[in-house]
Amino acid sequence: MYIGTISMRYAKALLAFANEGKVAYIVYQQALILEKSFKEVPELKSAMESPVIPQKEKIKVLGLASGGDIVKELERFFKLVLQQRREKYLYGMVRNYIALYRRQENISIGKLTTAVPMDIKEVERIRKIVVDYKGGTAEFSTMVDPSIEGGFIFEIGTYRLDASVANQIRRIKQQFIEKNRRIV
Repeated sequence: MYIGTISMRYAKALLAFANEGKVAYIVYQQALILEKSFKEVPELKSAMESPVIPQKEKIKVLGLASGGDIVKELERFFKLVLQQRREKYLYGMVRNYIALYRRQENISIGKLTTAVPMDIKEVERIRKIVVDYKGGTAEFSTMVDPSIEGGFIFEIGTYRLDASVANQIRRIKQQFIEKNRRIV
């Protein structure tokens, strides 16, 4: 069976189970922490796939990697995954759950890159514009990248607005190159 299909089926089941227990938001928060743990600690995936580590220990590790005190729905989900020997797909399940929850709750994900740190009020103003335009809610991550030299790069969904000075200089340079090719 295709890996993505397995992960998606389990993620849909977890979302339905969490919605039924009215803890979908809490599971979402814990899933975000678990996803971050999987990214930052590559040994976590190895530990989950290890046949030597007992199931109870794996559940404790997953609980700690999910932020500590996890809800019973998520703990039952972990037990199910481990009983079915699907632990190697757990990272995919967590990512799919996050995507499904965001789609269900109409959460837009954005990334704002600036050359210097941006004021919190300005970030909130941009978030409000996005929420007014798209509806739902918006989650942003901000990043400082001095290489853009000024301006900003804003990404949300599949859209990207590059208003950086570095990009403008690159476009002007490209225009000069094109113009010189026509002359020669």
